[in-house]
Amino acid sequence: MTDLRTVPLLVFGPYNEDGLAGLRDVFDVRQIERRDIALVPESDRPAIRAIAMAGHLPNEAMDLLPNLEIIGHFGVGYDGVDAAHAASRGVAVTNTPDVLTEEVADTALALVLMTVRDLVRAEHHARSGEWERSGPYPLTPLSLRGRRLGIMGLGRIGLAIAKRAESFGLAIDYHNRTQRTDVPYRYHESLLELAAAVDILLVAAPGGAGTERAVNAAVLSALGPKGVFVNIGRGSSVDEPALIEALETGAIAAAGLDVFADEPRIPERLRALSNTVLLPHVASASRDTRIAMGSLVTENLKRWFGGEALTSPVPESEKAGLVRRREAVR
Repeated sequence: MTDLRTVPLLVFGPYNEDGLAGLRDVFDVRQIERRDIALVPESDRPAIRAIAMAGHLPNEAMDLLPNLEIIGHFGVGYDGVDAAHAASRGVAVTNTPDVLTEEVADTALALVLMTVRDLVRAEHHARSGEWERSGPYPLTPLSLRGRRLGIMGLGRIGLAIAKRAESFGLAIDYHNRTQRTDVPYRYHESLLELAAAVDILLVAAPGGAGTERAVNAAVLSALGPKGVFVNIGRGSSVDEPALIEALETGAIAAAGLDVFADEPRIPERLRALSNTVLLPHVASASRDTRIAMGSLVTENLKRWFGGEALTSPVPESEKAGLVRRREAVR
């Protein structure tokens, strides 16, 4: 079998350093600093057989690599890659499920607690000396006691969040495209119905056309003035101007956000609000988890060029039969 270090692999834009080191141990890595195919000389493009990337890969860039076989996406959500278009070209796409589930679920519960109990500002009250100068921090108007959590997207991550939330005494409702038969939680056929039934609405759904701006003004209104909104899914799932309006007017009580519509840019009106907790997309951002994610990307690429079945092909690739390279590199 040919040494995989002779297989040209393009790292398309910024990439985790540990993951990059793992790729370099195996493949002939060609990295570009920005997600811009123009940075790859035209004469080099036919040589590229694989891509490792995180974020967005335009179809135009994909189409300029005539011998591309596989895209290893660093992350569980792969809405930045048009996997159906890739499949139409015979290009497999993989992602990194499972290895980040527990880390993201931990962060989601932390974000719920930080938002409901106003812990960021309470910490500042202690750190700044305000406790000594002005006395105890004000009682928080919200609590987890007797509350109901609604989860949009009860997949791997959503289910891990639900199990953690149960240990906090929260009742669980959820909305999915289809009802699960393996959980005891109450199902709602629409997101609007879910929002009206719960105290905390948490998005753990993937991005893409199916969830684009699903959390809109009507959903936020249904959540109500004592409701809390939390998002660790995708910023594209929320009508961000409607969310800002709801927070400014008191249509909802508070929001905890790890993702935004135009990262890393956060609207000034959102940053100015005191009833928000804002995190810089860090739900899976521990080194241990990122190492595991990078290892899974590398494993998938190795398996492909070794003629073995992929560990984590995305559904579009599975549907197209792109789960194993027909002929291993020899």
